[in-house]
Amino acid sequence: MTKKVSEMPIDQLDLKRAIAGDERAMQRLWSQHAPHIDAVVRRLCGDIELAADVSQEVWMQIFRALPSYRGDAQFGTWAHRIAVNRTLNALRKIRRIAKLEIEIEDDSAVTENDSDRTFMAESIEQAMNRLSPGAKAVFVLHDIEGYTHGEIGEELGITPGGSKSQLFKARAKLRKLLAHLVDESPTIAGKGKGHVAAL
Repeated sequence: MTKKVSEMPIDQLDLKRAIAGDERAMQRLWSQHAPHIDAVVRRLCGDIELAADVSQEVWMQIFRALPSYRGDAQFGTWAHRIAVNRTLNALRKIRRIAKLEIEIEDDSAVTENDSDRTFMAESIEQAMNRLSPGAKAVFVLHDIEGYTHGEIGEELGITPGGSKSQLFKARAKLRKLLAHLVDESPTIAGKGKGHVAAL
């Protein structure tokens, strides 16, 4: 997470050049910050193809807004904020147009024992995608991105209390959906062993 000191001046120089419209500097900024920004977008969208489209919009917005960047925050923090806002706006628009409700499928199929980290990460990702859009947005912003309930309330247009309530519901549902990762046996009912470590 921490940048090497030697990289900072280069980043600042690239930033100045990018603000002046230098495309190669923009490309370098994108290369450096895209992995984190795109991961945020993907987590919020929950759909790889949709996330790819939204990421393009996010980066266009970031580069369009570059002249207004005043350096009050680190570039990565500033770009992250744009990414979250733009993604949430895109998701609101999609929901308004399509009026989609995420269906929770009852997947009782248990795959063979695979304690690989990739399997756990995929299981958590799939479980997150089964949350309602509101609960998922609050969970990602609070537990993954580190936003406060006050900040989430501002982003989503809800009260901090509403954010806390959504987070409580999201965590409860995730514990239920991920119980098979805590309990080795397929019989989950009545075992309530506690939280999945990753949560």
